[in-house]
Amino acid sequence: MKKIMLFVFISLFVSALNAQTDSTLKQYTGRFLFPEGSIVADVTVVMEAEGLSMISSAGTSLLTKLGKDSFTIVEFSGLAVFKRSEAKVINGIFIDAAGYVMDGVKEVPANGISFLPFIKPEFAFIENERIIKF
Repeated sequence: MKKIMLFVFISLFVSALNAQTDSTLKQYTGRFLFPEGSIVADVTVVMEAEGLSMISSAGTSLLTKLGKDSFTIVEFSGLAVFKRSEAKVINGIFIDAAGYVMDGVKEVPANGISFLPFIKPEFAFIENERIIKF
């Protein structure tokens, strides 16, 4: 009985850690746009089973976390650093990969409101870089 309870406890603990990691990585997801003439027009950062991946017209790469807001772009031997607004929300990206250096901005939906990924949308949203809670 003790072994079963220990197994259940360890399983719950690992699940909680995994859920926490997923929620902290979700803040990096989204589409980032680059200025006209850049080697790629945009990149999309998505959550996959392995973690974060970056998708662009140049290809797809796994992102490996280096530090706060910085990742290695594995397939292109590059660096991605996410930028934050004064409200501490991801609003841009800096990429240095395969000899190219680019600065991009996070795409905002047509209505100008992007929902916080770690809070249910009906409770908070961002408008003009301010967090508004209901």
